[in-house]
Amino acid sequence: MRHYAFNGLLALALACAAALPARAQGGTPIKLGVLEDQSGDFALATIGKVHGIQLATDEINAKGGIAGRKLELVIYDTQSDNTRYQEFMRRVLQRDKADVVFAGFSSASREAYRPIVDQLDGFVFYNNQYEGGVCDGHMIVTGAVPEQQFSTLIPWMMERFGKRVYTIAADYNFGQISAEWVRNIVKEKGGEMVGEEFIPLGVSQFSQTIQNIQRAKPDILMTLLVGTAQASYYEQAASAGLRVPMGSSVNVGQGYEHKRFRPPSLANMYVTVNYVEEIDTPASRDFVARWHAKFPSEPYINQEAENSYHAVYLYKQMVERAGSTKRPDILKVIAKGDVCVDAPEGKVCIDPKSQHASHTIYLAKVGDDHSITFPTTFPDIQPYWLGQAGCDLTKNDPSAQYTPSNPPPKR
Repeated sequence: MRHYAFNGLLALALACAAALPARAQGGTPIKLGVLEDQSGDFALATIGKVHGIQLATDEINAKGGIAGRKLELVIYDTQSDNTRYQEFMRRVLQRDKADVVFAGFSSASREAYRPIVDQLDGFVFYNNQYEGGVCDGHMIVTGAVPEQQFSTLIPWMMERFGKRVYTIAADYNFGQISAEWVRNIVKEKGGEMVGEEFIPLGVSQFSQTIQNIQRAKPDILMTLLVGTAQASYYEQAASAGLRVPMGSSVNVGQGYEHKRFRPPSLANMYVTVNYVEEIDTPASRDFVARWHAKFPSEPYINQEAENSYHAVYLYKQMVERAGSTKRPDILKVIAKGDVCVDAPEGKVCIDPKSQHASHTIYLAKVGDDHSITFPTTFPDIQPYWLGQAGCDLTKNDPSAQYTPSNPPPKR
């Protein structure tokens, strides 16, 4: 009797084991966690990120999913609150068992949740422009970084307007590290920093800053301000008659201020972006049409929305090539190189060493009427700095963030 029971249990176990691959391949959805600000200070720039993920997911699911498995979104509103990022990251990884998470707008939010991802061995896409330097095998970065934006923008502006540069930046890691990049490139190109100010988040009055800029008489003003409050700078500066050519890595492409603010408050601003909806290519026009068919009330498609959209397709390719949603299996695919997609902006590829994305960089100029033109385009700009500095995630994972003044240790 015991022998018969054992054989029956063994047969049942073997039958269950045989059924598992079929069920996993054809039935179990792939869970994609979404932690983005749908309310709070950054929501205006980030609601499009959620929509980009939804559009790509709908398109992929309509064609059979990823390797026959549908994508299932698990969405939380982080409300521009870093403590909520921490709370929801634990929840989406531990309770919801998400296979991958798309999370975060500000660098402060990313650094709030990143230790939790590392601790719980999660896998996260950060689909945002940022100050660069994160070398972490638990993270894919699809947004543009300083060596892609500043190394193209600053030399172009210095050649045309002059070499005296003034920077105003948000006073947290994004602004501070981005300002360091500006400082280094200006020096490298023979320019002069004639002023630098770091402004706390939430500040909305800029009369003293405007006076400081007027006294310094810069040729170029680099603006690295973020959030709704700091955006009030531009109309105040225009009212004060400040007409210095502005360079930025964050305006227009994120908060579409050229659409929201009264002309000519952003006139003579130059921004390096990897996408804005004004890009007039067949791929971009098709993307805009599909987007507005699904989200007819969307006011603007910013670069972070496009990053989030093509990130879903990058993840799809990684999973299909790995034959798995497990992070170690996916990292082996990334290490081989050639993880690329044809995105609305152009071809995007993941650099194996840093797990950051290459981009076509468009130089967008804001006119007096706030129309957008593109004086030049920089194709296939690589996220080169981390790999050159010593980050190589194919060999070692320090799970750290570095800066030009604090590069990876030499090995």
